[in-house]
Amino acid sequence: MIRNAIPLTLAASIAIAAPATAADIQVAAQGPLVELSVTETVKGKPDVADVGAGVTTDAPTAVEAMRLNAQAMDSVIAKIRALGVDPDDIQTTGINLGAQYDYDQQRQRQVFRGYRAANRVSVTLRDIKRVGPVLDALVAAGATDLSGPNFSIDDDTSQRLQARKAAFDKARAQAVQYAQWNGYTGVRLLSVSEAVNPGRPIPMDGMVRAQAMEAKATPVEPGLVGTAVTVNVTYEMTR
Repeated sequence: MIRNAIPLTLAASIAIAAPATAADIQVAAQGPLVELSVTETVKGKPDVADVGAGVTTDAPTAVEAMRLNAQAMDSVIAKIRALGVDPDDIQTTGINLGAQYDYDQQRQRQVFRGYRAANRVSVTLRDIKRVGPVLDALVAAGATDLSGPNFSIDDDTSQRLQARKAAFDKARAQAVQYAQWNGYTGVRLLSVSEAVNPGRPIPMDGMVRAQAMEAKATPVEPGLVGTAVTVNVTYEMTR
C-alpha cells in the first residue's frame, strides 16, 4: 500500500535499534510511503511428534466408570513410561465423566443406560522413528483411541532466520519497484515488525479407533514442516 507523505509514529517495540523503554519516535517522511507485508516459509525435517492416547470406559454407576477408567489409564501411562518417554513429556489433557442415554423411539423419551468416563494424555516423542511402534504399543496397553501424530521442529531458529531474511529481502525489492514505478530512485526504511508462525503439516486422521488397527506395524511418514515469518515494513520513497 502506498500513502502520501505524512509524519509517521513508530512504537519503540518495532522501531529499528530503539530501546524497549524509549518514548515513541516521530519520523518525518518527505516522500510517499509504501507499506508491505511479506510472508516466507522455510521447511525442514521434523524431530518431534505429539500423539494423544485415551481410554473410554462405560459402567452402570459413575464411581464404577471412573474406577475402571483409572485402572485402564494406569496401564497406558505405565506403558508410555516403559517406552522411555520422559515424564515431563506426558501430560493429561482431559478427564470427562457423563451420563449416557439411549432414545426410545416407541416411548419417545431418553432412557438412562449408565455412565461413560474418558481420560486422555498427550505424549511428546523426541524420536519420530518410534511413532508407529509407540502407537501400536499404546493400543496393546489398552488405549481405545489415538490422535495425531502432529510433527514439529524442536528448535527452528535456523528456519526462522532463513525465512526472516527471505521475507525482508523480498519486501525491500518490492518497495524499490514501487519507488521506481513512481519516478523515485530508492527507499528509506522507516519501520519493521514480524510475526513467526511455526508451521505444521496436515495431521493424520484426528481420531484413529483402536479397532481399526491392523496387526502389522502402523506406518508413519513425517514429511516436512515449515516455519513461516511475516515481515511488515514501511518505506519512504526517496530521490
